[in-house]
Amino acid sequence: MDSPSAVAHALEQTGYLSDSALATVTFLADRMQRPLLLEGEPGTGKTALAEALAHIQGVPLIRLQCYEGIDASQALYDWDFPRQILHLRTLEAATKDGSLDPAEAEKSLFDERFLLARPVLRALRESPAVLLIDEVDRADDEFEAFLLEVLSTWAVSIPELGTVAAATPPTVVLTSNRTRELHDALKRRCLYHWIDHPGLEREVAILRSREPDVPKTLARQVVEIVQELRNEHLLKPPGVAETLDWARALQRLGATELDLEQAAVTLGAVVKYREDTDRVKHVLDRMLAR
Repeated sequence: MDSPSAVAHALEQTGYLSDSALATVTFLADRMQRPLLLEGEPGTGKTALAEALAHIQGVPLIRLQCYEGIDASQALYDWDFPRQILHLRTLEAATKDGSLDPAEAEKSLFDERFLLARPVLRALRESPAVLLIDEVDRADDEFEAFLLEVLSTWAVSIPELGTVAAATPPTVVLTSNRTRELHDALKRRCLYHWIDHPGLEREVAILRSREPDVPKTLARQVVEIVQELRNEHLLKPPGVAETLDWARALQRLGATELDLEQAAVTLGAVVKYREDTDRVKHVLDRMLAR
């Protein structure tokens, strides 16, 4: 992909419709070998971009799901403790005189075959690959510092085996829902882009691209309602993911146009809180009457 427009076209072939700004920053991240940090509301296509890039490049997508309390070992590697114990017992049984050289036994315990590679180590070893570090804002400061080191050197040290360095840096996409601010040091290492909800026409195009069986009239009605709902101060405004789910649900019910009854009984696809459901039910009649 030798230009932002080529990136946009390649993404479109996977069903991911990007705007020019997102295509440009994606192109630059690839050319500059820099991680791409994507922030935005849930459901705006941050994770889907990493999936689309893996598809375009024909490489594996390796996903690290962040959460509160995650540490470096859960991102890098661990040792298969039960297999190590079995191996040690086998060594003891195989030693005829009952003696076992402690140094040799310890060395054999930390053999490659007992290593459990976690996502970051896998990405370094298996690159070219796309490493998706999802919802990095859920992790803590210490984990951010660990990521910064790895993303700066593209290498990690395993005391028992040595240093593992990526021959080719993986394509790295970090996503954040901005539940907290990330540190400036990590942001400086990345190229940054805020993904906003798409405009009406682009969201209709996304829906038609992903779900071509949804009738055209129904697709536009669903998008129009969802776009209005995003201005209703809901606890969780619906994203593009909810637009797709709602259209799928209605299409499965045989709807060709959106009416109040079917909209009301399928709200579970588009709103996820009871308070939001109550609020939406009160405004649906007004929205559909237009």
